[in-house]
Amino acid sequence: MLKVLGIDETAEAVYRLMLNHHDWGVAQLGEHLKCPQEDVRSALDRLAELRLLRSSLQAPGNMRAVSPEVGLRLLLQERESEVLRRQQELAEGQAAVMRLVEEYADSSGRGEHQDLEYLHGIDAIQNRLEELANRCETECLSFMPGGAQSAASLEASKPLDQDLMARGAHVLTLYLDSVRNDQATLNYAQWLAERGGEVRTAPTLPVRMVMFDREVALLPVDPDNTKKGAALLRGPGVITALVALFEQIWDAAAPFGTARDRGRNEEGLTGQEAELLRLLFQGHTDEIAARKLGVGLRTVRRMMSDLMGRMEARSRFEAGAGAAQRGWVG
Repeated sequence: MLKVLGIDETAEAVYRLMLNHHDWGVAQLGEHLKCPQEDVRSALDRLAELRLLRSSLQAPGNMRAVSPEVGLRLLLQERESEVLRRQQELAEGQAAVMRLVEEYADSSGRGEHQDLEYLHGIDAIQNRLEELANRCETECLSFMPGGAQSAASLEASKPLDQDLMARGAHVLTLYLDSVRNDQATLNYAQWLAERGGEVRTAPTLPVRMVMFDREVALLPVDPDNTKKGAALLRGPGVITALVALFEQIWDAAAPFGTARDRGRNEEGLTGQEAELLRLLFQGHTDEIAARKLGVGLRTVRRMMSDLMGRMEARSRFEAGAGAAQRGWVG
């Protein structure tokens, strides 16, 4: 129940007992819980580390349990601050990487640098993807924004992914949370998982990307119009930044087969709702927010209406102020 706060089952059980039995020692706690005294001592150490135990004034040398109203509330506030900090770091990381990619492309010239190559047309992009996939030995990392993929597009990806996994390469793919409602994508995720691939989802993704062996990455020249062509990057600096960005989003993403709503905070805010508030707080229109989240315009407006209702806000201005007061946007 309290694992989200870093408290395992044994530590939680010990804490509950100490709240009601102030004078119990290690032996009594272990006997009641039917667990070794060593485990009880480890739980006590963990509770003290989390400041849920403090020295007893009444019995010097013993510990007392801090009331949940004080201890757990402070711990929850710390975790919320940590989540907000990580979200801010992730947003800053995404912005920094995209600036680096743009600066690198601008300074390299059109196809004149050995670490940068421009591909024009779908056929040229597909040919290069096939070549890179054929040479890939260990890993393929992908960002797939844009919402649900068409069944035809997913089917066309199968031969490359099948060949990669058959050769022992690890395939890691990130989609938007919105694809969880799409049966074709769910089927494809299951197909990948059965063959050793992994699929996770995040509220938003920075740009479409496919990276092979952490050595070469393919990104669109214009993220808003992938038909304009793609840039193939090989430079170690930009590749390192893109790998770091992928790993940061991957670690925070939810695997398929788990409920994304389990990531709700104390106010019941999902990752997708938090990202919507952040986008609108930054001044993006509903249309841009819908595109970044991979959902329809009506879905964005329904989500916003629901959030306003939960905050009892009569306008978006009030909703923005309420979200800021709650620490939902930074």
